Amino acid sequence: MAKTKLRSERLSLLGSSIFAEVAAWKLEAAASGLDIIDLGIGSPDQPPTPAVRKALSEASLREDMYAYPATKSGLPFRQAAADWMKHRFGVTLDPASEIVTLLGSQDGLAHLAMALCDPGDMALLPNPGYPIYAASLALAGVEGRLMPLREENGFMPDLDAIADEDWDRASFILLNYPNNPLSAVADLAFFERVLDKARRHGVLVVHDLAYSEMGFDGCEPPSILQIPGASEQAVEFHSLSKSFNMAGCRIGFLAGNETAVSALRELKANIDYGVFDPVQEAGIAALREAMNDAAAPKAGKLYERRRDVLVEALNAEGWPVAAPKATMFVWAPLPPMLWSTGEPWSSRLISQEMLKATGVVVVPGEAFGSEGEGYVRIALVESEERLKEAAGRIGSFIRGNHE
Repeated sequence: MAKTKLRSERLSLLGSSIFAEVAAWKLEAAASGLDIIDLGIGSPDQPPTPAVRKALSEASLREDMYAYPATKSGLPFRQAAADWMKHRFGVTLDPASEIVTLLGSQDGLAHLAMALCDPGDMALLPNPGYPIYAASLALAGVEGRLMPLREENGFMPDLDAIADEDWDRASFILLNYPNNPLSAVADLAFFERVLDKARRHGVLVVHDLAYSEMGFDGCEPPSILQIPGASEQAVEFHSLSKSFNMAGCRIGFLAGNETAVSALRELKANIDYGVFDPVQEAGIAALREAMNDAAAPKAGKLYERRRDVLVEALNAEGWPVAAPKATMFVWAPLPPMLWSTGEPWSSRLISQEMLKATGVVVVPGEAFGSEGEGYVRIALVESEERLKEAAGRIGSFIRGNHE
């Protein structure tokens, strides 16, 4: 009898196995009795504001909230999203046709290539890049052409280095600023250059703006849709997960080009029934609070303080790390190690040995692509005191005093 195949080959193309490895390392370290300081996954450690939690709890008690969300229009959340885009970026959008509600921006990122492309098509992706970017292409049978993001270029793609034949073949180019994992930021001048290239070659620009509210030192990351006419050539993902501490709620939206938004909405209509209505009510409350309450806490301020604490502490411990301008991450070159295991320090080896010795979890840069080798990503998802503790442990590790 022929064996039954129970696992698709496609699964081997999804993401980096290093994330599973890091999880295994963490379990092993915890089993050995180490106190774990997990700076690996970028999951907010704070709750939403009281106003958001109240909206969620009150809506969840209403009897009319338990039908399939898709049986309602979902327009109130999209209207709130449009109002917030106008308030935050000065961008005017039609909530009915230019916004689609998502189960978090990752939901949209995972399905966008399926909605826009056919198998055999090609898209331009960043390297390093958030793993779902490449995984979404694998699911859709779309080829990815990688754009190296390097420190000497400010972690920006060299648009002119992309061959004209690749521009002509690409269905879309995917960008992410402020960037995960690099924490780099882009200005409107860069987006104008991208849009100019994209228009000349008929390429859609897809911008992932999940960290729009996490700029530091007065930086307010822009939206590509601020550029006049951008909605004709671009779409942009927004997420309430990080900016409003709503990661577990799973809500976000895609805005911009009407045809692309419609395509994703059509695909999503065949996959799920939308975002739970009480979660949409909570999302509306979060966006309204951001627009109307100047005293509402800003996520960026919290992570800016944590950034300052960690960067100062790591530098004092002998690990030269530059202060990022945005996001909840520090993208750090490997530290100058004062001891050796007998083999060259790679991002994977140093992350594994650091966790084994100190209990501090970081993610190897290679998890995000080949250009990530030589770096680690550190998430600012612990208190200032715990970040100081992590830096002290790492300093001992660097000096070889961790035994």
